[in-house]
Amino acid sequence: MMSETIVAISTALGQGAISIVRLSGDKAIEFVNKSFKGPDLSKATSHTISYGHIIDKNKKHIDEVMISIFRAPRSFTTEDIVEINCHGGVFVANKILELMLVNGAKSASPGEFTERAFLNGRIDLTQAEAVMEIIEAKSEMSLTLANKGLDGVIYNLITDLRSDLINIIANIEVNIDYPEYDDVDILSNEILKPSILKLSNDIEQILEKANFGKVIKDGIKTGIIGRPNVGKSSILNALLREDKAIVTEIQGTTRDIVEGSVNIGGIILNLIDTAGIRESSDIIEKIGISKAKAIINEAELILFVLDNNQALTEEDKKLLDLTSHKKRIVIINKKDLQNELTHTFKNSVSISALHKTGIEDLENQIRKMFLSGTINLTDQTYVSNARHIAKLTETLGALQESMNSITNQMPVDMVEIDLKNAWLLLGEIIGDTSSTSLLDELFSKFCLGK
Repeated sequence: MMSETIVAISTALGQGAISIVRLSGDKAIEFVNKSFKGPDLSKATSHTISYGHIIDKNKKHIDEVMISIFRAPRSFTTEDIVEINCHGGVFVANKILELMLVNGAKSASPGEFTERAFLNGRIDLTQAEAVMEIIEAKSEMSLTLANKGLDGVIYNLITDLRSDLINIIANIEVNIDYPEYDDVDILSNEILKPSILKLSNDIEQILEKANFGKVIKDGIKTGIIGRPNVGKSSILNALLREDKAIVTEIQGTTRDIVEGSVNIGGIILNLIDTAGIRESSDIIEKIGISKAKAIINEAELILFVLDNNQALTEEDKKLLDLTSHKKRIVIINKKDLQNELTHTFKNSVSISALHKTGIEDLENQIRKMFLSGTINLTDQTYVSNARHIAKLTETLGALQESMNSITNQMPVDMVEIDLKNAWLLLGEIIGDTSSTSLLDELFSKFCLGK
Protein backbone atom coordinates (compact mmCIF):
# COMPACT_ATOMS: atom_id res chain seq x y z
CA MET A 1 0.00 0.00 0.00
CA MET A 2 1.27 3.44 -0.96
CA SER A 3 0.19 4.83 2.45
CA GLU A 4 2.78 2.71 4.24
CA THR A 5 6.33 3.91 4.93
CA ILE A 6 8.85 1.52 3.44
CA VAL A 7 12.48 0.82 4.35
CA ALA A 8 15.39 -1.07 2.80
CA ILE A 9 19.16 -1.16 2.68
CA SER A 10 19.97 0.62 -0.59
CA THR A 11 23.65 -0.30 -0.80
CA ALA A 12 25.11 -3.71 -1.57
CA LEU A 13 25.46 -5.88 1.52
CA GLY A 14 29.06 -6.38 2.59
CA GLN A 15 31.92 -4.51 4.18
CA GLY A 16 32.57 -1.02 2.86
CA ALA A 17 33.02 2.58 3.86
CA ILE A 18 29.32 3.49 3.93
CA SER A 19 25.94 1.77 3.89
CA ILE A 20 22.63 3.56 3.32
CA VAL A 21 19.31 2.60 4.89
CA ARG A 22 16.52 4.39 3.04
CA LEU A 23 12.93 5.11 4.07
CA SER A 24 10.09 6.62 2.04
CA GLY A 25 6.62 7.60 3.17
CA ASP A 26 4.62 9.98 5.34
CA LYS A 27 6.17 8.67 8.57
CA ALA A 28 9.77 8.27 7.38
CA ILE A 29 11.05 11.20 9.46
CA GLU A 30 9.01 10.15 12.51
CA PHE A 31 10.32 6.56 12.43
CA VAL A 32 13.96 7.62 12.14
CA ASN A 33 13.54 10.28 14.82
CA LYS A 34 12.51 7.56 17.31
CA SER A 35 15.98 6.03 17.11
CA PHE A 36 18.06 9.15 16.46
CA LYS A 37 20.12 10.97 19.07
CA GLY A 38 20.86 14.34 17.58
CA PRO A 39 18.91 17.35 16.22
CA ASP A 40 15.12 16.97 16.04
CA LEU A 41 14.56 15.69 12.49
CA SER A 42 10.94 16.86 12.49
CA LYS A 43 12.30 20.42 12.38
CA ALA A 44 14.94 19.74 9.70
CA THR A 45 14.40 21.43 6.36
CA SER A 46 14.50 19.52 3.08
CA HIS A 47 17.81 18.59 1.48
CA THR A 48 19.82 18.91 4.70
CA ILE A 49 22.10 16.52 6.56
CA SER A 50 22.12 16.03 10.32
CA TYR A 51 24.85 14.40 12.42
CA GLY A 52 24.11 12.10 15.34
CA HIS A 53 23.79 8.52 16.53
CA ILE A 54 21.32 5.72 16.01
CA ILE A 55 20.35 4.23 19.36
CA ASP A 56 18.25 1.23 20.34
CA LYS A 57 15.31 1.17 22.78
CA ASN A 58 17.75 0.91 25.69
CA LYS A 59 19.53 4.11 24.52
CA LYS A 60 22.57 2.06 23.52
CA HIS A 61 24.58 3.56 20.65
CA ILE A 62 24.38 1.43 17.49
CA ASP A 63 26.33 3.67 15.10
CA GLU A 64 27.50 7.20 14.35
CA VAL A 65 25.47 8.39 11.35
CA MET A 66 24.61 11.21 8.97
CA ILE A 67 20.89 11.62 8.24
CA SER A 68 19.77 13.09 4.88
CA ILE A 69 16.26 14.55 4.69
CA PHE A 70 14.30 14.99 1.45
CA ARG A 71 10.82 16.33 2.04
CA ALA A 72 7.87 15.75 -0.29
CA PRO A 73 7.43 16.49 -3.11
CA ARG A 74 11.11 17.27 -3.79
CA SER A 75 12.34 13.70 -3.61
CA PHE A 76 12.79 10.67 -5.85
CA THR A 77 9.45 9.13 -4.83
CA THR A 78 7.78 12.56 -4.25
CA GLU A 79 7.23 11.33 -0.66
CA ASP A 80 9.30 12.16 2.42
CA ILE A 81 12.59 10.27 2.10
CA VAL A 82 15.18 9.75 4.82
CA GLU A 83 18.57 8.20 4.14
CA ILE A 84 20.60 6.94 7.09
CA ASN A 85 24.28 6.98 6.15
CA CYS A 86 25.99 4.54 8.48
CA HIS A 87 29.32 2.71 8.52
CA GLY A 88 29.52 -0.04 5.90
CA GLY A 89 29.01 -3.43 7.45
CA VAL A 90 26.44 -6.20 7.21
CA PHE A 91 25.63 -6.27 10.93
CA VAL A 92 25.29 -2.53 11.57
CA ALA A 93 23.14 -1.90 8.47
CA ASN A 94 20.85 -4.81 9.33
CA LYS A 95 20.62 -3.63 12.94
CA ILE A 96 19.46 -0.18 11.81
CA LEU A 97 17.02 -1.79 9.34
CA GLU A 98 15.65 -3.91 12.20
CA LEU A 99 15.12 -0.80 14.36
CA MET A 100 13.19 0.95 11.58
CA LEU A 101 10.94 -2.10 11.17
CA VAL A 102 10.29 -2.14 14.92
CA ASN A 103 9.47 1.58 14.74
CA GLY A 104 6.71 0.84 12.23
CA ALA A 105 8.21 0.83 8.73
CA LYS A 106 7.42 -1.92 6.23
CA SER A 107 10.17 -3.83 4.46
CA ALA A 108 10.31 -2.59 0.84
CA SER A 109 9.86 -4.98 -2.05
CA PRO A 110 12.48 -5.06 -4.85
CA GLY A 111 12.11 -1.90 -6.92
CA GLU A 112 9.41 -0.42 -4.70
CA PHE A 113 11.09 2.99 -4.34
CA THR A 114 11.28 3.33 -8.13
CA GLU A 115 7.75 1.98 -8.50
CA ARG A 116 6.48 4.70 -6.17
CA ALA A 117 8.35 7.29 -8.22
CA PHE A 118 6.51 6.00 -11.30
CA LEU A 119 3.08 5.72 -9.67
CA ASN A 120 3.44 9.21 -8.21
CA GLY A 121 4.21 10.65 -11.65
CA ARG A 122 7.86 11.49 -10.90
CA ILE A 123 9.13 9.36 -13.81
CA ASP A 124 7.60 7.36 -16.66
CA LEU A 125 8.07 3.62 -17.13
CA THR A 126 10.97 3.98 -19.57
CA GLN A 127 12.83 6.14 -17.07
CA ALA A 128 12.15 3.60 -14.33
CA GLU A 129 13.64 0.84 -16.48
CA ALA A 130 16.59 3.09 -17.32
CA VAL A 131 17.44 3.27 -13.61
CA MET A 132 18.08 -0.49 -13.60
CA GLU A 133 19.91 -0.31 -16.92
CA ILE A 134 22.32 2.26 -15.45
CA ILE A 135 23.01 -0.10 -12.56
CA GLU A 136 23.60 -3.01 -14.96
CA ALA A 137 25.63 -1.05 -17.56
CA LYS A 138 28.85 -2.86 -18.51
CA SER A 139 30.34 -0.41 -21.00
CA GLU A 140 30.57 3.31 -21.74
CA MET A 141 28.14 2.99 -24.65
CA SER A 142 25.55 0.99 -22.67
CA LEU A 143 25.75 3.62 -19.90
CA THR A 144 25.21 6.40 -22.47
CA LEU A 145 22.07 4.66 -23.79
CA ALA A 146 20.76 4.08 -20.27
CA ASN A 147 21.25 7.74 -19.37
CA LYS A 148 19.30 8.75 -22.48
CA GLY A 149 16.40 6.67 -21.18
CA LEU A 150 16.64 8.35 -17.78
CA ASP A 151 16.73 11.78 -19.45
CA GLY A 152 13.38 11.04 -21.09
CA VAL A 153 14.63 10.54 -24.66
CA ILE A 154 12.65 7.30 -25.15
CA TYR A 155 9.57 8.86 -23.54
CA ASN A 156 9.72 11.79 -25.97
CA LEU A 157 10.23 9.46 -28.92
CA ILE A 158 7.16 7.38 -28.02
CA THR A 159 4.93 10.34 -27.20
CA ASP A 160 5.78 11.88 -30.59
CA LEU A 161 4.70 8.65 -32.31
CA ARG A 162 1.49 8.58 -30.27
CA SER A 163 0.81 12.19 -31.16
CA ASP A 164 1.08 11.33 -34.87
CA LEU A 165 -1.32 8.43 -34.31
CA ILE A 166 -3.84 10.63 -32.51
CA ASN A 167 -3.85 13.01 -35.49
CA ILE A 168 -4.69 10.11 -37.81
CA ILE A 169 -7.41 8.81 -35.47
CA ALA A 170 -8.87 12.32 -35.19
CA ASN A 171 -9.39 12.43 -38.97
CA ILE A 172 -11.36 9.20 -38.76
CA GLU A 173 -13.43 10.43 -35.82
CA VAL A 174 -14.39 13.55 -37.77
CA ASN A 175 -15.54 11.39 -40.68
CA ILE A 176 -17.56 9.10 -38.39
CA ASP A 177 -19.24 12.00 -36.57
CA TYR A 178 -19.69 14.12 -39.71
CA PRO A 179 -19.85 11.72 -42.68
CA GLU A 180 -20.56 14.59 -45.08
CA TYR A 181 -17.22 16.23 -44.14
CA ASP A 182 -14.99 14.00 -46.29
CA ASP A 183 -15.39 11.52 -49.11
CA VAL A 184 -14.35 8.07 -47.80
CA ASP A 185 -11.97 7.43 -50.74
CA ILE A 186 -10.27 10.78 -50.27
CA LEU A 187 -9.98 10.16 -46.53
CA SER A 188 -8.41 6.73 -47.05
CA ASN A 189 -6.14 7.35 -50.02
CA GLU A 190 -5.08 10.97 -49.55
CA ILE A 191 -5.04 11.34 -45.77
CA LEU A 192 -4.87 8.01 -43.93
CA LYS A 193 -2.62 5.92 -46.18
CA PRO A 194 0.25 8.45 -46.48
CA SER A 195 0.11 9.19 -42.75
CA ILE A 196 0.08 5.52 -41.73
CA LEU A 197 2.87 4.69 -44.20
CA LYS A 198 5.04 7.50 -42.81
CA LEU A 199 4.44 6.36 -39.23
CA SER A 200 5.21 2.74 -40.18
CA ASN A 201 8.40 3.86 -41.89
CA ASP A 202 9.47 5.82 -38.81
CA ILE A 203 8.97 2.74 -36.59
CA GLU A 204 10.78 0.49 -39.07
CA GLN A 205 13.81 2.80 -38.94
CA ILE A 206 13.72 2.75 -35.14
CA LEU A 207 13.61 -1.07 -35.17
CA GLU A 208 16.51 -1.25 -37.63
CA LYS A 209 18.65 0.77 -35.22
CA ALA A 210 17.32 -1.23 -32.26
CA ASN A 211 19.64 -4.10 -33.16
CA PHE A 212 22.61 -1.80 -32.47
CA GLY A 213 21.08 -0.64 -29.22
CA LYS A 214 20.35 -4.18 -28.02
CA VAL A 215 23.89 -5.32 -28.83
CA ILE A 216 25.33 -2.34 -26.93
CA LYS A 217 23.07 -2.96 -23.91
CA ASP A 218 22.95 -6.75 -23.61
CA GLY A 219 26.06 -7.87 -25.42
CA ILE A 220 26.37 -10.81 -27.78
CA LYS A 221 25.87 -14.40 -26.62
CA THR A 222 28.83 -16.09 -28.28
CA GLY A 223 29.46 -19.83 -28.52
CA ILE A 224 32.98 -21.13 -29.20
CA ILE A 225 32.39 -24.32 -31.20
CA GLY A 226 34.66 -26.95 -32.72
CA ARG A 227 35.90 -30.50 -32.34
CA PRO A 228 38.26 -31.39 -29.47
CA ASN A 229 41.76 -29.95 -29.20
CA VAL A 230 41.48 -27.22 -31.84
CA GLY A 231 42.15 -24.50 -29.25
CA LYS A 232 38.69 -23.32 -28.13
CA SER A 233 39.67 -22.86 -24.49
CA SER A 234 42.90 -21.10 -25.49
CA ILE A 235 40.84 -18.65 -27.59
CA LEU A 236 38.50 -18.01 -24.64
CA ASN A 237 41.51 -17.29 -22.43
CA ALA A 238 43.11 -15.05 -25.08
CA LEU A 239 39.93 -12.98 -25.47
CA LEU A 240 39.43 -12.71 -21.70
CA ARG A 241 43.12 -11.94 -21.11
CA GLU A 242 43.11 -14.50 -18.30
CA ASP A 243 43.53 -18.27 -17.85
CA LYS A 244 39.91 -19.06 -17.04
CA ALA A 245 39.57 -22.36 -18.91
CA ILE A 246 41.88 -25.31 -18.31
CA VAL A 247 44.05 -25.99 -21.35
CA THR A 248 45.86 -29.30 -21.98
CA GLU A 249 46.85 -31.36 -25.00
CA ILE A 250 44.42 -34.09 -23.87
CA GLN A 251 41.30 -34.26 -26.03
CA GLY A 252 38.05 -33.73 -24.12
CA THR A 253 39.58 -31.61 -21.35
CA THR A 254 36.60 -29.21 -21.46
CA ARG A 255 33.61 -31.28 -20.39
CA ASP A 256 31.22 -28.52 -19.35
CA ILE A 257 30.63 -24.98 -20.56
CA VAL A 258 32.96 -22.25 -19.30
CA GLU A 259 31.69 -18.66 -19.45
CA GLY A 260 33.18 -15.18 -19.35
CA SER A 261 32.52 -11.64 -20.58
CA VAL A 262 34.84 -9.21 -22.34
CA ASN A 263 34.42 -5.63 -23.58
CA ILE A 264 35.49 -5.29 -27.22
CA GLY A 265 35.36 -1.67 -28.35
CA GLY A 266 32.21 -1.03 -26.34
CA ILE A 267 30.56 -4.36 -27.21
CA ILE A 268 30.19 -6.98 -24.49
CA LEU A 269 30.91 -10.52 -25.68
CA ASN A 270 29.27 -13.07 -23.41
CA LEU A 271 31.61 -15.94 -24.26
CA ILE A 272 30.76 -19.61 -23.78
CA ASP A 273 33.53 -22.17 -24.27
CA THR A 274 31.96 -25.54 -25.03
CA ALA A 275 33.07 -29.14 -24.96
CA GLY A 276 34.61 -30.37 -28.20
CA ILE A 277 31.88 -31.98 -30.29
CA ARG A 278 32.68 -35.55 -31.35
CA GLU A 279 31.37 -39.08 -30.90
CA SER A 280 32.19 -40.16 -27.36
CA SER A 281 31.36 -43.03 -25.02
CA ASP A 282 32.33 -41.04 -21.91
CA ILE A 283 29.09 -40.22 -20.07
CA ILE A 284 30.31 -36.89 -18.63
CA GLU A 285 31.79 -35.77 -21.95
CA LYS A 286 28.54 -36.72 -23.74
CA ILE A 287 26.61 -34.39 -21.41
CA GLY A 288 29.05 -31.57 -22.23
CA ILE A 289 28.67 -32.25 -25.96
CA SER A 290 24.88 -32.15 -25.61
CA LYS A 291 25.16 -28.74 -23.88
CA ALA A 292 27.47 -27.52 -26.65
CA LYS A 293 24.86 -28.40 -29.29
CA ALA A 294 22.22 -26.52 -27.29
CA ILE A 295 24.50 -23.46 -27.20
CA ILE A 296 24.61 -23.46 -31.01
CA ASN A 297 20.84 -22.85 -31.09
CA GLU A 298 20.95 -20.15 -28.40
CA ALA A 299 24.04 -18.22 -29.52
CA GLU A 300 23.84 -14.98 -31.51
CA LEU A 301 27.38 -15.51 -32.77
CA ILE A 302 29.36 -18.71 -33.40
CA LEU A 303 33.14 -18.64 -33.25
CA PHE A 304 33.87 -21.83 -35.18
CA VAL A 305 37.41 -23.04 -34.54
CA LEU A 306 39.55 -25.09 -36.94
CA ASP A 307 43.11 -26.37 -36.62
CA ASN A 308 45.44 -24.87 -39.23
CA ASN A 309 47.77 -27.86 -38.74
CA GLN A 310 45.13 -30.43 -39.81
CA ALA A 311 43.14 -30.97 -42.97
CA LEU A 312 39.37 -30.55 -42.77
CA THR A 313 37.84 -33.62 -41.15
CA GLU A 314 34.39 -35.17 -41.51
CA GLU A 315 33.58 -33.92 -37.99
CA ASP A 316 34.56 -30.38 -39.08
CA LYS A 317 32.26 -30.63 -42.10
CA LYS A 318 29.32 -31.79 -39.95
CA LEU A 319 29.85 -28.92 -37.53
CA LEU A 320 30.16 -26.40 -40.36
CA ASP A 321 26.81 -27.61 -41.65
CA LEU A 322 25.31 -27.55 -38.12
CA THR A 323 26.28 -23.88 -37.67
CA SER A 324 25.67 -22.67 -41.25
CA HIS A 325 22.41 -20.88 -40.34
CA LYS A 326 24.04 -18.74 -37.63
CA LYS A 327 26.14 -15.59 -37.71
CA ARG A 328 29.56 -17.19 -37.77
CA ILE A 329 33.24 -16.38 -37.87
CA VAL A 330 35.58 -19.23 -38.78
CA ILE A 331 38.74 -19.03 -36.69
CA ILE A 332 41.73 -20.83 -38.16
CA ASN A 333 43.84 -21.39 -35.07
CA LYS A 334 47.51 -22.37 -34.73
CA LYS A 335 48.64 -20.25 -37.67
CA ASP A 336 52.16 -20.54 -36.26
CA LEU A 337 52.18 -24.23 -37.25
CA GLN A 338 52.46 -25.76 -40.74
CA ASN A 339 49.46 -25.04 -42.96
CA GLU A 340 47.55 -28.25 -43.70
CA LEU A 341 44.12 -26.62 -43.98
CA THR A 342 43.57 -25.74 -47.65
CA HIS A 343 39.89 -24.72 -47.59
CA THR A 344 38.86 -21.07 -47.67
CA PHE A 345 35.90 -19.73 -45.72
CA LYS A 346 33.70 -16.66 -45.69
CA ASN A 347 34.19 -14.48 -42.57
CA SER A 348 37.39 -16.16 -41.45
CA VAL A 349 40.42 -15.00 -39.49
CA SER A 350 43.76 -16.68 -38.78
CA ILE A 351 45.16 -16.50 -35.26
CA SER A 352 47.54 -18.15 -32.85
CA ALA A 353 45.80 -18.39 -29.49
CA LEU A 354 49.01 -19.75 -27.96
CA HIS A 355 51.06 -16.71 -28.99
CA LYS A 356 48.01 -14.35 -28.83
CA THR A 357 48.51 -13.09 -32.39
CA GLY A 358 45.56 -12.21 -34.61
CA ILE A 359 43.26 -11.64 -31.61
CA GLU A 360 42.77 -7.98 -32.52
CA ASP A 361 41.82 -9.00 -36.08
CA LEU A 362 39.19 -11.30 -34.61
CA GLU A 363 37.85 -8.56 -32.34
CA ASN A 364 37.64 -6.11 -35.25
CA GLN A 365 35.72 -8.64 -37.35
CA ILE A 366 33.22 -9.23 -34.54
CA ARG A 367 32.65 -5.50 -34.13
CA LYS A 368 32.27 -5.01 -37.89
CA MET A 369 29.75 -7.86 -38.11
CA PHE A 370 27.45 -6.48 -35.41
CA LEU A 371 28.03 -2.74 -35.57
CA SER A 372 28.67 -2.01 -39.23
CA GLY A 373 28.65 1.70 -40.03
CA THR A 374 29.06 4.58 -37.65
CA ILE A 375 27.25 4.56 -34.32
CA ASN A 376 26.06 8.01 -33.42
CA LEU A 377 25.03 7.89 -29.77
CA THR A 378 23.73 11.46 -30.02
CA ASP A 379 20.96 10.00 -32.21
CA GLN A 380 17.72 10.20 -30.23
CA THR A 381 16.15 7.07 -31.78
CA TYR A 382 18.27 4.24 -30.34
CA VAL A 383 16.03 1.76 -28.50
CA SER A 384 17.78 -1.04 -26.60
CA ASN A 385 15.19 -2.41 -24.16
CA ALA A 386 13.82 -5.80 -25.29
CA ARG A 387 10.31 -4.97 -24.01
CA HIS A 388 10.26 -1.68 -25.92
CA ILE A 389 11.43 -3.43 -29.09
CA ALA A 390 8.70 -6.07 -28.75
CA LYS A 391 5.98 -3.44 -28.28
CA LEU A 392 7.22 -1.40 -31.25
CA THR A 393 7.15 -4.57 -33.36
CA GLU A 394 3.56 -5.23 -32.26
CA THR A 395 2.69 -1.59 -33.04
CA LEU A 396 4.10 -1.97 -36.55
CA GLY A 397 1.96 -5.09 -36.99
CA ALA A 398 -1.17 -3.18 -35.94
CA LEU A 399 -0.38 -0.40 -38.44
CA GLN A 400 0.09 -2.98 -41.18
CA GLU A 401 -3.32 -4.45 -40.30
CA SER A 402 -4.86 -0.99 -40.66
CA MET A 403 -3.29 -0.70 -44.12
CA ASN A 404 -4.74 -4.10 -45.07
CA SER A 405 -8.17 -2.89 -43.98
CA ILE A 406 -7.82 0.20 -46.20
CA THR A 407 -6.64 -1.95 -49.15
CA ASN A 408 -9.63 -4.27 -48.67
CA GLN A 409 -11.93 -1.21 -48.57
CA MET A 410 -13.13 -1.90 -45.05
CA PRO A 411 -15.14 0.79 -43.24
CA VAL A 412 -12.96 3.48 -41.67
CA ASP A 413 -14.17 2.56 -38.18
CA MET A 414 -12.58 -0.87 -38.72
CA VAL A 415 -9.31 0.85 -39.67
CA GLU A 416 -9.60 2.89 -36.49
CA ILE A 417 -9.67 -0.26 -34.31
CA ASP A 418 -6.15 -1.22 -35.44
CA LEU A 419 -4.90 2.33 -35.05
CA LYS A 420 -6.25 2.58 -31.51
CA ASN A 421 -4.59 -0.76 -30.73
CA ALA A 422 -1.29 0.68 -32.00
CA TRP A 423 -1.78 3.73 -29.76
CA LEU A 424 -2.40 1.50 -26.72
CA LEU A 425 0.68 -0.62 -27.48
CA LEU A 426 2.87 2.47 -27.59
CA GLY A 427 1.30 3.57 -24.32
CA GLU A 428 2.43 0.32 -22.69
CA ILE A 429 6.05 1.30 -23.38
CA ILE A 430 5.86 4.48 -21.29
CA GLY A 431 3.42 3.01 -18.74
CA ASP A 432 0.41 5.04 -19.82
CA THR A 433 -1.68 1.92 -20.53
CA SER A 434 0.21 -0.71 -18.53
CA SER A 435 -1.54 -3.35 -16.43
CA THR A 436 -0.87 -3.88 -12.73
CA SER A 437 0.55 -7.36 -13.42
CA LEU A 438 3.04 -5.91 -15.92
CA LEU A 439 4.21 -3.31 -13.40
CA ASP A 440 4.58 -5.91 -10.66
CA GLU A 441 6.69 -8.10 -12.96
CA LEU A 442 8.91 -5.24 -14.12
CA PHE A 443 9.69 -3.80 -10.71
CA SER A 444 10.27 -7.23 -9.15
CA LYS A 445 13.46 -7.42 -11.22
CA PHE A 446 14.93 -4.33 -9.55
CA CYS A 447 17.47 -4.28 -6.74
CA LEU A 448 16.13 -4.28 -3.20
CA GLY A 449 16.24 -0.70 -1.91
CA LYS A 450 16.02 0.89 -5.39
